[in-house]
Amino acid sequence: MKAGPPTLRRAIVRPPGPSYAEGLTTAGLGPPDLERALAQHAAYCDALERLGLALIRLDPDPFHPDSTFVEDAAVLTPRGAVLTLPGAPSRRGEIAGIRPAIEPFFPAPREIAAPGTLDGGDVCDAGDRVFVGVSSRTNAEGARQLAAILGGWGIPVTGVDIRGAAALLHLKSGLASLGPGLLAVDSTLADHPAFRAYDLVRVSEVERYAANCVRVNEAVLVAEGFPEFAAALAARGLAVQPIAMSEFEKMDGGLSCLSLRF
Repeated sequence: MKAGPPTLRRAIVRPPGPSYAEGLTTAGLGPPDLERALAQHAAYCDALERLGLALIRLDPDPFHPDSTFVEDAAVLTPRGAVLTLPGAPSRRGEIAGIRPAIEPFFPAPREIAAPGTLDGGDVCDAGDRVFVGVSSRTNAEGARQLAAILGGWGIPVTGVDIRGAAALLHLKSGLASLGPGLLAVDSTLADHPAFRAYDLVRVSEVERYAANCVRVNEAVLVAEGFPEFAAALAARGLAVQPIAMSEFEKMDGGLSCLSLRF
């Protein structure tokens, strides 16, 4: 197996709340089944624990339907944390619920300020640098602010404008870091010059949802039901762990969205 990124030890998670079906979505896959979503979330958490992560479990937030997608509320790095300012106004109240969960580990987090907007789903840590997507949720000013903060911590940043990739809500809808020099990339991003120096595992258009996968220590969590992509990862020597995600796909969510890992 390829050498992996630094060991992850903790993750912040929040199960979907009773208002989950009222959240934002463009998927057109019908309403989610809350009971099934809770079971899928529990299985996701079990997988993280089996891979060595201690979980910080937050209570469901009935006032913010999208709050189970905790990744969008903060950017966590070994050198500090940044609280985001989500591009969707209905999600901005989620930040207050994330702050007390991260402050014991990341005192005095920095913050994105208006008119900047930033969703954590647009931020991909590739080890040697961080890619920041400009999208329908993260604007150029939010990306600029994050780049300035991370640059001050000595972390190189490369911007990637995905506004022309209509199928991608966030950068990490189509991009994932699998280890040093290795990326999973959606077909719409595969020829982007930002990724020329990397070894790419390309995700076909028909399996596009699978591009949002997560390397967690010795394994890669992938959405179940995408055998071509799972086989491509296994061919690279990566241990693949499929996870049921149907009820989160319905709400534009992916595997990375469901936790803040550090």
